Amino acid sequence: MSATDTERRLRTAAGETTALWPSLLPPGHHGRDDLCAVAAEGVRVRFADGRQLLCGASGLWNTNLGYGNPVIADAAAQALRAASYLSVFRYENVYARRAAAALVEVCGAEHYGKVLFSTSGGAANDLVMKLARQYHALRGASRRKVVVGLRRGYHGLTYGSFSLTGDDLGQQVYGVDQRLVRHVTPNDPAELAGLLARQGAQIAAVVVEPVLGTGAVPLDDAYVAQLLRLRDTHGFLLVADEVATGFGRTGSFFASQRWPGRPDLLVASKGLTNGTCAAAVVVASQEVADVFAESGALLSHGETQAGTPVTCAAILATLDEMRRLDAVERGRRLADRLDTELGRLVAEHPNVSATTGIGCFRSVRVCTADNAALPHAEVLALVAAIRDAGAIVHPGLHGIQLFPALTYTEDELAELMECVRSGLTAYVTRAQKAQADG
Repeated sequence: MSATDTERRLRTAAGETTALWPSLLPPGHHGRDDLCAVAAEGVRVRFADGRQLLCGASGLWNTNLGYGNPVIADAAAQALRAASYLSVFRYENVYARRAAAALVEVCGAEHYGKVLFSTSGGAANDLVMKLARQYHALRGASRRKVVVGLRRGYHGLTYGSFSLTGDDLGQQVYGVDQRLVRHVTPNDPAELAGLLARQGAQIAAVVVEPVLGTGAVPLDDAYVAQLLRLRDTHGFLLVADEVATGFGRTGSFFASQRWPGRPDLLVASKGLTNGTCAAAVVVASQEVADVFAESGALLSHGETQAGTPVTCAAILATLDEMRRLDAVERGRRLADRLDTELGRLVAEHPNVSATTGIGCFRSVRVCTADNAALPHAEVLALVAAIRDAGAIVHPGLHGIQLFPALTYTEDELAELMECVRSGLTAYVTRAQKAQADG
């Protein structure tokens, strides 16, 4: 990828400004050109310091088809020229109608019936909590307001979704209200059954990631089966948060399509537009949608940029490209090779204790010299060491997370794993030297 005049101008601008307050980056790292991206193409990202790195994280797990897909870019550009801005706020637009129909089809038209547009996974989970509570109120069960999530589950950082996120990320500092939220241990059917035995009449929904984003922990088959049985017994809505697992990331178009029963609500974002737009959807079962239609009830939710022409054109083009590129099948083949590579990493590197996850959604757990889990304070240093070796990876629970694009070649996967090995070795060597010097 050659450096264009535009890239050079962006690099100059990057070195001149400190006005940006980036998300989840410590203030001491603001303004660093090695962390300021200027361009991306395929599976590589160019930074303002001139380096080009292999992306092993698919952006924020959302560029499943790689960066700069021309079909998606052209579709978005055409929609911007033809329609500019049209909303789904007290109106409809034809782009949103088409995108909704296409999403119902790919999710399963025999079960799903309606699509609500949002702008992020966090905002979509806010919408889920409102929708579930109103659904039960319309059915005469207004006491059902409690929403259950999983410990170590991640659902976003907006106020509603932040309350549902199962990690302690400062909810108390920010005054996030969690009085109507409960958390249970993933893959522990007895704990969930116990909660429902005590509070089942108050629980509006149980929201789960098919693979927990924190730690890449899949829900096991027995737990999913129990979730479905408990839904039938207690009447809560089961929500699959597929913000991260959707669009081929775990071996099927949506991970919940492998469940023996379907969720009542499905949340998608990230891969929805291949990372090109601020977009999310909540796909509702026909049964849920019918309750609102039969009562004529208005759901009080709206977002200015939800369901716009550019967003919906990008969704439609992404669906077309997923089919044209046979991306789900390519992702399965890539996952098989990743299995082999990760197995080698565990066998060869004494500081790798385990790997978790499925498909192209993986975590590498790292231990210290005395076999203790890598402390959180050291995770970012490991990520930086792998970046120095040439690849972008995401911090994870006691290690790193890998989310390669479904379109990775064998050579690119080999390169990613070599960067992981080199970075891990460099990190361990520095850590050992620091310990000896200390």
